[in-house]
Amino acid sequence: MSDPGRTIPLRVASGKPSAEALAKMDKSWRWRYVMLAPHRVGFLLAMMVLVCSGAWWALVQFDRATAWLGLSPVMPPSVVHSTVMAFGFIPLFFSGFLFTAGPKWLGVDPLPVPVLRPPLFAQAAGWLLWLAGAYIHAGVALAGLALVCVGMVWMTAQFWGRVRLSQAEDQLHARTIGCACLVGCISLAGLWISLLAGAHALARVWVFTGLWGFVVVVYVSVAHRMIPFFTSSAMPMVHSWRPFWVLWLMWGAALMQVLAAWLDWAGVPASAAGPAWTLVHGTLQLVVGGVLIWLACVWGLVQSLKNKLLAMLHIGFLWLGLAFVIGGVSQWLVWGLGVGALGLGALHALTMGCLASLMLAMVTRVSCGHSGRALVADRIAWSLFWVLQAATVLRIAAAVPGVPGAVLPWLLLAAAALWAGTVGVWGARLGRWYGCLRADGRPG
Repeated sequence: MSDPGRTIPLRVASGKPSAEALAKMDKSWRWRYVMLAPHRVGFLLAMMVLVCSGAWWALVQFDRATAWLGLSPVMPPSVVHSTVMAFGFIPLFFSGFLFTAGPKWLGVDPLPVPVLRPPLFAQAAGWLLWLAGAYIHAGVALAGLALVCVGMVWMTAQFWGRVRLSQAEDQLHARTIGCACLVGCISLAGLWISLLAGAHALARVWVFTGLWGFVVVVYVSVAHRMIPFFTSSAMPMVHSWRPFWVLWLMWGAALMQVLAAWLDWAGVPASAAGPAWTLVHGTLQLVVGGVLIWLACVWGLVQSLKNKLLAMLHIGFLWLGLAFVIGGVSQWLVWGLGVGALGLGALHALTMGCLASLMLAMVTRVSCGHSGRALVADRIAWSLFWVLQAATVLRIAAAVPGVPGAVLPWLLLAAAALWAGTVGVWGARLGRWYGCLRADGRPG
């Protein structure tokens, strides 16, 4: 007979919650649980912007293919789309990672969640205004973008505050990310001023500047630090190899693309020096792409296929090399044949193939680890990853010269629908985790 006076132990000898305590744990979704850790609030807000922007773009493509909705934008949809895809959800995902892993890199105390809330909520609210304002009034969209700028500058200042407090010997990756965030702030401000002045061509240059000088630099810096570490941890037979010349190469390649965007805006490709620049630019992209594909293999691409979560990371990085190769081929086609439509294919190989794949893999990994779940890509995550790959291939196919005009809108709609479906399911699933206590009962 059990002792009625015996209390249920909350912890076992190992320090983990007991089975009885786990059984009594609150399993419901509560907003206060979102505020328990930086990654919870940052990732949840990022998911909200991601899902909303994906659904909006799918509706835009549906209307273009059918003309059934009769949408009447007050701002160019391409500008709205490129802006929110480059600056919208990705910095919010960065915030969840940088204010969780960043303090550990730097050896400093993490910021409390209440301090992080204002800049993150400002960005999320600003992006919702941006999407709504694209069809309501340009002033609403610009007000939303101004709110985003404030939030982004605020978040960057908070991260630099952690960097300045650090006494860690290795601060290279953290400081590089901090500098990239400054580029992101400048790019957002330049974008806002350009749109206020009605200079949409210049606005697109600022989007590309932010994409390559901010987003890609952060991605490759984190990839250089984390992909070899994750791979060697899961597969001890793979050596963690990350020479700094590889990092410098990736930074230089990103800055080359920023330069190319500004030269294109200045009209250099159409000038007398245009053919020479086009040939040089294309050749450099092919060289960089080849090196990155080789690096993906050296980092354990083939070996990673035995571990689905690692495979997602490595395949995502492989897309970076493919994006440069497609971009180089596009430039050579311009130089040799005057055909350059593959440029959009290269852009989406980067954004959907590389950035989105790495986002899905890294956020899934962090979310599993910090929710008390196994660090694995289960059937749902693995399936979503391959649906994303299909969407990427469809979008690249839509950029191939010679696609019939009657087919193009449906290719774009299929790619947008697969994207919206993928991020919708992924966002709903992980959004549930962020509002619930950890499955293992531990804090965080």
